[in-house]
Amino acid sequence: MLKLIGCILLLLASTGIGLVFAARLAARPKQIRRLIGALAILETEIGYGSRNLSSACQNIGDRKLEQISDLFRLMSLRLTTMDGAATYDCLQLAVQDWWPTTAMKTSEKEVFLQFCKTLGNSDRHNQLTHLALVKQNLQVEEQKAREEQMQYEKMARTLGVLAGALLIILLY
Repeated sequence: MLKLIGCILLLLASTGIGLVFAARLAARPKQIRRLIGALAILETEIGYGSRNLSSACQNIGDRKLEQISDLFRLMSLRLTTMDGAATYDCLQLAVQDWWPTTAMKTSEKEVFLQFCKTLGNSDRHNQLTHLALVKQNLQVEEQKAREEQMQYEKMARTLGVLAGALLIILLY
């Protein structure tokens, strides 16, 4: 009886691990899409608004964009509390603190950090040009993430179940 309970628990655990990996694969394109949406709002703030960067980030952070709102709130907090620090340093620290909580990979992080280098350091027209470029780059990354999701999501779920079944066979 104990072996049966152990087998069931092992199968459930390995299936759960497979489902977690599949969920991360499914979450990545959604998060990239939300980041692109937040950047579109930032583009509007820069292009037509007269707010400073900190209040523009806070405005985006107040919207309901799930995890992306947290990034912009953190960016706003860093910009206001780290008085005298360079804009890029504040934004980089916010991104470094927030990024591990997402399903996004380092390629998206590098694209976003590259954009952060120009944010606040150039004129409005140059920032809008860089915003359009980063949105294009993130759209390419989103397409790659979708392809990766389609290719590996079902495999991750199936592999979790099969790995559990294999362990049960080996241990039983």
